[in-house]
Amino acid sequence: MESLIPTWQVTFLCGILTWIVVSSMFNVTRMIRSLTQPWVSSCVISGTPVILQIQKYQHTFLDALFAGLSCVVSVPFYTGFLPLLFWSGHGKLARQMTLLMAFCDYTGNCIKDVVSAPRPKSPPVRILTVTEDEKENAMEYGLPSSHTLNTVCLSGYLLHYVLSCNEKSDTSFQLASFAFVCLFVGLIGLGRIYLGMHSVVDIVSGLVLGLAILAFWLCIHDHVDNFVVSGQNVTSFWAALSLLLLFAYPTPEFPTPSFEYHTAFTGVALGIVTGVQQTYEHFHHEQVARVFTPRLQMAAFSGRILIGIPTILVVKFCSKALAKWILPITANALGISIRSSGYVPALTGSSTVKKSNGYLQKMLFFSNQDSLDVDSGIRLLQYAGLAWSVVDLVPSIFSKLNL
Repeated sequence: MESLIPTWQVTFLCGILTWIVVSSMFNVTRMIRSLTQPWVSSCVISGTPVILQIQKYQHTFLDALFAGLSCVVSVPFYTGFLPLLFWSGHGKLARQMTLLMAFCDYTGNCIKDVVSAPRPKSPPVRILTVTEDEKENAMEYGLPSSHTLNTVCLSGYLLHYVLSCNEKSDTSFQLASFAFVCLFVGLIGLGRIYLGMHSVVDIVSGLVLGLAILAFWLCIHDHVDNFVVSGQNVTSFWAALSLLLLFAYPTPEFPTPSFEYHTAFTGVALGIVTGVQQTYEHFHHEQVARVFTPRLQMAAFSGRILIGIPTILVVKFCSKALAKWILPITANALGISIRSSGYVPALTGSSTVKKSNGYLQKMLFFSNQDSLDVDSGIRLLQYAGLAWSVVDLVPSIFSKLNL
């Protein structure tokens, strides 16, 4: 019965809630930061000569190569790539890579903001940022390297998926695939140092953390997928989990874009899980048509892209507009003090914060915050709507158009 909540779900959510309360009461984030930040900062400083030695080989070709590779493994790239993977018929791979990406993004950004360790100092280090995304990345803390972490996890999982689907492949193919992934990860790590975005300790920590997360994910990925496609109480559990993760996120020493990144991808995971759970038997089972097969030729796949991309962009815009209208009204009705960093002009600035002393307000805040930034909720719902459209609305349109 959907109305019955499994015990493990209640226990899991209560565990996160307990952690939120305990970590806020005892200032766990500051305690961990006081132990780790000095050591990491000293490693960043002592690693500066290594960065300068690598940057001695500066060349326009290397600038373009490493900047391009950084864009290929960035969060915006994956955000654009994953919808195509869903529409190509590889639903399980797309689901797993989306949830793994969300897990990596949340874990890596939590560690960044807990430690709050600096990036290499410029000058003397030359920092090359060629895109707006890279400029925003430079505003985050350094350890661990998100690019290295994400590349290890997603490339490693893709390798596992390919080899699992080709169990009869010979040893030379398996070794060549493994060598290619290792080379790719190595180039990403070297490129982050060459571009001046990270020190050696950032890269090593990203590599170690990525391997640990990948090993953990390979142990649980089948269980996670089974829960998403046929579990009990899936949507409400994931919605509660997403909300708790917003409050469980640590407070950095100084504000960075990391919280915004994780909020967006947490919303993506929520939308994917919600949509797949509702439409798995229709659009995402293992017998759906896959690209480059007679059932889904390249012309039809191109049609999917031409229709799907504009549709999800419209949904993203509408989701944001709807959330900007609904969330402030809901927060005021529940007695929650809110502010806005920019999405809602009427709530921007301390003089426009709507204050309240409601009971829900007291339950939700265990720190010294006097108001909730409604932009976080708007961002979560905006990306949840976008992701839902990728796996529910858009496939429905494809079905109507016989694509």
